Amino acid sequence: MKDSTATTAAPPTGTELGRYLRARRARVTPAEAGLPAGTGLRRTPGLRREELATLAGVSVDYYTRLERGRETNPSPAVIDALARALRLGGDAHERLRELAELASGRLTEPHPTADDTVRASTLRMLQALAPLPAYVVSRHMYMLAANAPGKALLPGLWDWPAERRNLTRYLFLHPVGRVLYQPWEATVATSVAHLRAVGGTDPDSPRLMSLVGELLLKSPEFGPLWERYDVCERGGGTKSFDHPKVGAMTLTYEVMTLARTGGQRMVVYQAEPDTPDEKAMLGLAPAE
Repeated sequence: MKDSTATTAAPPTGTELGRYLRARRARVTPAEAGLPAGTGLRRTPGLRREELATLAGVSVDYYTRLERGRETNPSPAVIDALARALRLGGDAHERLRELAELASGRLTEPHPTADDTVRASTLRMLQALAPLPAYVVSRHMYMLAANAPGKALLPGLWDWPAERRNLTRYLFLHPVGRVLYQPWEATVATSVAHLRAVGGTDPDSPRLMSLVGELLLKSPEFGPLWERYDVCERGGGTKSFDHPKVGAMTLTYEVMTLARTGGQRMVVYQAEPDTPDEKAMLGLAPAE
């Protein structure tokens, strides 16, 4: 599978750090930060630069230079102080650390080169997992391989050519993808947050840039979610479906990173035994 060629250049990593800081600053109100509301009209949503600088214990000049990409070597202590002031936790705090390391040059190759070739042993594992739906996706959520139940779980995706089989694209642009997951809004928010997590440390990926550009043009719902700068690493959980063949079902899933593949992940679904959900899941497709 070839990467598409993007038409715009990637932003410098320092700028990406600044964009992330600005987006997160706009989402914290003075009241949430323990500051008095003050009087007069606030032209800036969320915290002002000087308010965030004060909360983090840095000068306004230093913070302004950091946000504008003119300061590219913040210390871990400064980054942690900013994270506390911005109320960042978990993945969001870790993303801020990674962006700071990229800006400083301390993290120069955060991820190995992606490979779309799925190992033969992984393909055999996919088949052995049937009747559980299972598939392998790339770092940017391109579908690389699936067993029969895994293919049946995502109707219509396989009608697209291989280079377009991206799960985020499917969610926003395929008519089945827009109704398959319930609730759709929560599912797409998580998917976009994952793309942000990937893009924060891989901003110059032609494939990612092309995908984001297409979704910004074709989906009115994508842009506002993209600009929130939420980040979320893929993990296990629960998903509810309204499947055109088997109807409503809720499945749990696990996500396993495959070593030495440049970020490939295997996703495996299952249902509680002896439940209507299991009956629906088993009706997706016969085991191969």
